[in-house]
Amino acid sequence: MNTAAIYHEARTPLCCALDKETLQITLRAGLDVQRVTLIYADPYEAGIAGGEESWQGRRMEMRPAVRLEQHQLWRAVLRPPYRRLRYCFEVAAEGETLYYYEDGLRAKLQLDNHVQCFTMPWMNPADLIAPPEWVRQTVWYQIFPDRFCRGGSGRGGGQPWRDGPVTNAERFGGDLAGITAKLPYLAKLGVNGLYLNPVFLAGSIHKYDTADYSRVDPDFGSEADLEQLVRAAHAQGIRVMLDAVFNHCGPNFAPWRDVVAHGPSSPYWSWFFVRQWPFDEGETRDGRYFSFAFHGGMPKLNTNEPAVQEYFIALCEAWVQRYGIDGIRFDVGNEIAHSFLRRLRARLKALKPEPYLLGEIWHDAPAWLEGDEYDAVMHYPLQSAIRRFFEDKARPAAAFGWDVGRCMSVYAPQVNAAQFTLLDSHDTIRLRSRAASEAEYWQQLTALFTLPGSPCIYYGTEVMLDGGPDPDCRRCMPWAKVEAEGPSPSLCTLIALRRREPALQGSEIEFLPGAGRLVHYRRGAGGSRLEVYLNAGAQPEAVAPGGADLFALAWDGETLAPGGVLVRRV
Repeated sequence: MNTAAIYHEARTPLCCALDKETLQITLRAGLDVQRVTLIYADPYEAGIAGGEESWQGRRMEMRPAVRLEQHQLWRAVLRPPYRRLRYCFEVAAEGETLYYYEDGLRAKLQLDNHVQCFTMPWMNPADLIAPPEWVRQTVWYQIFPDRFCRGGSGRGGGQPWRDGPVTNAERFGGDLAGITAKLPYLAKLGVNGLYLNPVFLAGSIHKYDTADYSRVDPDFGSEADLEQLVRAAHAQGIRVMLDAVFNHCGPNFAPWRDVVAHGPSSPYWSWFFVRQWPFDEGETRDGRYFSFAFHGGMPKLNTNEPAVQEYFIALCEAWVQRYGIDGIRFDVGNEIAHSFLRRLRARLKALKPEPYLLGEIWHDAPAWLEGDEYDAVMHYPLQSAIRRFFEDKARPAAAFGWDVGRCMSVYAPQVNAAQFTLLDSHDTIRLRSRAASEAEYWQQLTALFTLPGSPCIYYGTEVMLDGGPDPDCRRCMPWAKVEAEGPSPSLCTLIALRRREPALQGSEIEFLPGAGRLVHYRRGAGGSRLEVYLNAGAQPEAVAPGGADLFALAWDGETLAPGGVLVRRV
């Protein structure tokens, strides 16, 4: 038996409360393991822990859940009657059975206090990971405000609206009134969540160098225009999420200007990480002060500092109270202090029970998703898994399941259902510019809408808008093309499917064997189940008949052509 591959710890996601009464336990093992049995009891069933008593464990066969490239995850779901559990595992491979405890593997079962069993001490309802339920039914639409639509609320002027490449130095005049004017279009497209890149006062076009967090940038309009946008969006059934840039500020943020002017005598000295005094503002690789990505114009805020925490928590409370927003996306969310995020969450959830708190984190982020900080993160690892499969034509269909399964194995099921999933954004190459073909474009979008998570499309996806790396991914919305051709019917169908089908709104997924590069997986549980096929290979693939087709491309009822897509109810 490959004992080095066996792993469990009594914490999320391997030991996870799904609700206040239901516990999910997962064991990771090597591919040689054939059977796993959970042996469990209440910790106090045989008396008070610490004595010499032995205990009689109940047994539950664990089921194989997610298959990874080198591991198999085994899973059990149970309802401990007293909301606590003591447990160990019986692990069987060909010709060998071992027992796995918190303090190691043994050759025989030993249910007494001479071994250290795993323990879930108490399933506290307050500790439950519980992202807002509405996020499961949400399809997001991301807008970079300057490039979306002119409506007359901003300063006017700017470059003539155009197709093709752009730079970060060019202002085109998109504004809040323009977004408001296009809300009926977005509602007809089917999206019901709006994510706006920063709208508050800043010196740049992108607005990630904030000067005043309480004032809407005149480029986009006024505070009244933002209020009107949120009201109008809510009237259309669309929720609104704002971008919060709290890791760093811009060079004209008043507390920073005070530090620049007065140094250690400034009351805001502790708000930043200044390491040399005096200093010149500029590139910071020499460590004169900490900044975002060594950019001297984006000094890093000290979110460990209580005064900084209180300033930004009160600011978020004001955003929620004044504008009625439904979510906040935190830029560079992995560099913000955990203590700040815990305080912020507690205050905001007390003010409004279901705001969606989203962190911009590009790597696995379980430390931020244990129920007391963010509700979700931007799931860039999932984007990478999808991209890797389609770009590496040598990877078999099973690899798609291995890579996606790995991304999901990092988190609790309720987090997977709420993760902000995306294929491109203002920080990446647009999907159409990196997809090798139009067929691959639609296969990746089908994956986005049928895998677990709360999917987001970047403005222009509905007309296959292309664009290279930042800043080229921030092109003007091609309204002439939209008006001439309309949004893609295929995308409208996928959006409607994702919002309509309960099977796509949870975290249940089963990857099934597929020939060559024929990806095949099943979503949902019980009576609500869908199957998805993506033929990413070079040959047609036969698909067994059955079920009701809900969305299909390059499918003749028997054979799925290369580049083909099939989603059906089973």
